[in-house]
Amino acid sequence: WTMQNLHAIGASMFFICIYIHIARGMYYGSYLNKNVWLSGTTLLIILMATAFFGYVLPWGQMSFWGAAV
Repeated sequence: WTMQNLHAIGASMFFICIYIHIARGMYYGSYLNKNVWLSGTTLLIILMATAFFGYVLPWGQMSFWGAAV
């Protein structure tokens, strides 16, 4: 259970760091550079999709999620 807790805490901290990085970019106005903003948004979507599918698919809950949404 120690590895499971460390993994969960590490994943949460990783996403907190990602959100801090996004906030820093918004504070300094990097959204004005379209190429940088679109590449960052694409990476964020891929990151969140990977995290979602990695969490849901191993237990076979995708059909339940699809029915609930």
